[in-house]
Amino acid sequence: MTTPMLPPLKALPIKDRISVIYIEKGNLDVIDGAFVVVDKTGVRTHIPIGTVACLMLEPGTRVSHSSVVLAARVGCLLVWIGEAGVRLYAAGQPGGARSDRLLYQAKLALDDSARLKVVRKMYALRFKEEPPERRSVEQLRGIEGVRVRKTYELLAHQYGVEWKRRNYDHTEWESGDVPNRCLSSATACIYGICEAAILAAGYAPAVGFIHTGKPQSFVYDVADIFKSDTVVPVAFRIAAKNPRNPEREVRLACRDAFRQSHLLDKIIPTIEEVLAAGEIERPKAHEEAVEMAIPNKEGIGDAGYRG
Repeated sequence: MTTPMLPPLKALPIKDRISVIYIEKGNLDVIDGAFVVVDKTGVRTHIPIGTVACLMLEPGTRVSHSSVVLAARVGCLLVWIGEAGVRLYAAGQPGGARSDRLLYQAKLALDDSARLKVVRKMYALRFKEEPPERRSVEQLRGIEGVRVRKTYELLAHQYGVEWKRRNYDHTEWESGDVPNRCLSSATACIYGICEAAILAAGYAPAVGFIHTGKPQSFVYDVADIFKSDTVVPVAFRIAAKNPRNPEREVRLACRDAFRQSHLLDKIIPTIEEVLAAGEIERPKAHEEAVEMAIPNKEGIGDAGYRG
């Protein structure tokens, strides 16, 4: 038997990937081994799925079984969103989740002392200063809300945007003012790549520390650390131009901001840093735990075994 000339394929680290691609009004499929979007005229657009962290699928998109399989194997998150990205309906879960990390995250969230330490670390990273002493999680959440509202007011003044308050109706998207639409589109961008990073690192999006009780609670926690330095200024800068299609302008600007700030390099190390602040020993990985591989190591005699 000859030795293969090329080494086995490896999943591309999320830090080296394109952050996010939006797709609407097309069919996702794998044709001739390539991941493509086919429009109504039959034109194929190739997507290098292994180099993308997250695909945002808007209304009008259909997905084949083979495309979902390929996306999962290469660790690309598929997210089904509403028009303009204002709603997140569902998300896939690419391989890589590990029980040791899920248990570690859950243990931190269930321990009141450890949870408070994690929340304080998130606060310190977000606002570049230590939070006030002897404050509960609920009190820190309230302080955070006040500071965020003040940040919106300052950025609105800086860019000359008329700002009333954070308010939008997802059922009547066009009824919202331009600043709120820009802000919603911008946050949808960062939520998508943060969820992709959380899943790639082996953690659970639902197990949050500041935010709780929602399927993406931990996504909101992690995204909030970076929002004020990345997508929020972008949203107000675009809103100041009052563009004809603010959602598209925001997406393009967010993509550039993610690249310039090297955001994908920072998300997973930051997750590890904030969880380590809880000062609970991380469980050791189970001896049978496996990393995501491309393709699955399957052969004759081991059908159904994910090696």
